[in-house]
Amino acid sequence: MRQAHQPQGLVGWAVGWMFALRRSNRQRNIWVVSLLDVQPTDRVLEVGFGPGIAIAALAGRATRGHVFGIDHSETMVRQAARRNAAGVRDHRVHLTRASVEQLPSFGDPLDAVLAVNSVGFWPDPVERLRELRRLLRPAGRIALVSQPRCPGATRDTTARAAEELQDLLTQAGFTDLRVKTLELDPPVACVLAHNPTT
Repeated sequence: MRQAHQPQGLVGWAVGWMFALRRSNRQRNIWVVSLLDVQPTDRVLEVGFGPGIAIAALAGRATRGHVFGIDHSETMVRQAARRNAAGVRDHRVHLTRASVEQLPSFGDPLDAVLAVNSVGFWPDPVERLRELRRLLRPAGRIALVSQPRCPGATRDTTARAAEELQDLLTQAGFTDLRVKTLELDPPVACVLAHNPTT
């Protein structure tokens, strides 16, 4: 569990590759990127990008934009940079070792933010979401994803996780919330929301 939270060293590298190769993880990441409706010129941030599967999918859509990623694991930064080497080389993909509590500057406002199975590890998630909302342009989009990995997780576990994410987003000031579900085992919940325009 510790390695899943912050992969380190050789074991962490292996955990990252396992995450990258697991079919359900790839499906989940590609699915959520499709829900974000990323446009060619968008500026997008993923918080906790792991081995960089969603980063690659985002870069494939934001072909004239910029994809930013932060992860607090140096092992995952190196692995994701290798997986996204062309985008890094072209200065379209920017991967940084950083934590959600100490966000770096991303320059201009972001169009979209993504976090897959990481919100549960954030200290004071409502405040973190408020900070992310300040980085988004008006009407900017956010997607928070949960696929519960606890033993015995079921559809009900996923539904409860979605409710918790909706509550956090509402407290942080996001609007237009909607929930999408991907039928894996257990199901994946994606909660989408917008930064208000006023």
